[in-house]
Amino acid sequence: MKIKVIVHTADEGGYWAEVPSIPGCATEGDSFEELLANLYEAVEGCLSVDMSNIQFGTNDRLLEIAI
Repeated sequence: MKIKVIVHTADEGGYWAEVPSIPGCATEGDSFEELLANLYEAVEGCLSVDMSNIQFGTNDRLLEIAI
């Protein structure tokens, strides 16, 4: 999956980034390398779903797909 990210230079130093396709998904980093690491974590957190509250029937299947 490819996701477009907008990277901004922070006024106080470092960087911050937002993911337009995932509302509310943003992160920051003191260096560009730290920002990239934080982006992976932020996107994963924004896309993760708590599966413990989802009810499955006997004929239902849970699939994990790569996009």
